[in-house]
Amino acid sequence: MDGSRQDHAKRWQAGLTVGLIAAAIVGIAWPENRGRLSQSNRPNIVVIMTDDQDASSMWAMPNVGTLIAQRGTTFSNSFVSTPLCCPSRATFLTGQYAHNHGVLTNGDSLGGYIKLDHQNTLPVWLQGAGYRTGHVGKYLNGYGFQVPPTTIPPGWSEWYGHIGGPYYNYQINANGELRSYGSDPEDYDTDVFAGLAVRFIERSQDFPGTPFFLFVAFHAPHVLPQTQRPVPAPRHLGRFEDAPLPKPPSFNEEDVSDKPSWVRVLPPLLPPVVRFITENYRRKLEALLAVDEAVQDIVAVLQRIGQLQNTVIIYTSDNGLFKGEHRIPTGKGPLYEEGIRVPLIISAPGLPQGVTFEPLVVNIDLAPTIAELAGAVPSLQVDGCSLIPLMRNPLTPWRRDFLLETWLAEKSPIFVGVRTARYVYMETFVLPRGEQELYDLSSDPFQRENLIDRRRPDNDGERIPPLKKRLEELKTSAGPACG
Repeated sequence: MDGSRQDHAKRWQAGLTVGLIAAAIVGIAWPENRGRLSQSNRPNIVVIMTDDQDASSMWAMPNVGTLIAQRGTTFSNSFVSTPLCCPSRATFLTGQYAHNHGVLTNGDSLGGYIKLDHQNTLPVWLQGAGYRTGHVGKYLNGYGFQVPPTTIPPGWSEWYGHIGGPYYNYQINANGELRSYGSDPEDYDTDVFAGLAVRFIERSQDFPGTPFFLFVAFHAPHVLPQTQRPVPAPRHLGRFEDAPLPKPPSFNEEDVSDKPSWVRVLPPLLPPVVRFITENYRRKLEALLAVDEAVQDIVAVLQRIGQLQNTVIIYTSDNGLFKGEHRIPTGKGPLYEEGIRVPLIISAPGLPQGVTFEPLVVNIDLAPTIAELAGAVPSLQVDGCSLIPLMRNPLTPWRRDFLLETWLAEKSPIFVGVRTARYVYMETFVLPRGEQELYDLSSDPFQRENLIDRRRPDNDGERIPPLKKRLEELKTSAGPACG
């Protein structure tokens, strides 16, 4: 780890450690932000979502650490149920698994913007509860192409929807007016989104007594499709030029004979591929610096207008990303930990600050959490549960497992699994007969030893029946199961 990374990591650790010590001293009377959550003083809510950011990159974002994590709760076991952009974002907007909201892929006949019921989403619920709502940035794949670019989905009081590719040369639908952006430094979309978010918050002063909900969705650190590399702001290019690529035990895994067939055919990563992954990792960290500055700008404007102590800030991502683990050079979709783990930090008045929670939380929980904060009632059956009771009392009974599903076919998912605190059981349907994996994450957190490998003398196949039974239940489940 280089010096810069060490310094940032130490600041993160120091702030969170202080909070944990304080929490231990007072039992479950957790340290709290000033202010209280109440129906008479409903909070503003700001959600900041990045694109393809795995949890391991948070060390490079000091403002997120200082301004959100040290003032809030970090969820160390935060996951997405479908590690793919559009289905994951649809889950955020509905609180439902993909098999229930119906957005199964990023486009075509299985997914994209047109597959979501836009009349029944989180902003519609919040607007109905009296919130002024705003969206800035990326929405759902296919927006502006599957529908006219001036389309504004229901539920948004102000709409600044991005159309086109990331970073440069795109359009924004600004409340029905198309604005075009070029390739100059000032057109860098993270900075443009940050400015739009700040101005939306500033305009809240024109609506006294009306709380607001703002969803800011950045493209960073997603790759540019033409080059397959993230694009940092020019001012940040080279800032992490010497950052070493993390190489956990699963990196360029030597023996993949116990993995499903699609992994077994992957060649070992040769030096040119490792160099490509390393360069992408560095550009990814640099692209996140503009997001980190945007967080600083958002917190600053909330402070300036006197609303910081009455605002909930949620920081997360739509899915993780592979960086050479299990020989997978990059991408998302498979259900290994690198693809499903995402950052989740919530800073809220009257709720714990500077602490880390370990229970299993999933992106299906975000919509019901926000609805409870806002005093709104979802008008569909959500699959997740509000995190507020858990944050108020970490001894609250909570979920024991959740569903993982990635769909690439009409009739069935190609990857499906059940994740518990200790085990993950997965089925892959690349071959007609299907292939199975089981990992004990307590002893094998990097998922190197498939316990269902038939050649192993300690083959753990007896665990399959109960996990498979639970998986079959979850594959068609509807409604929350958190206690």
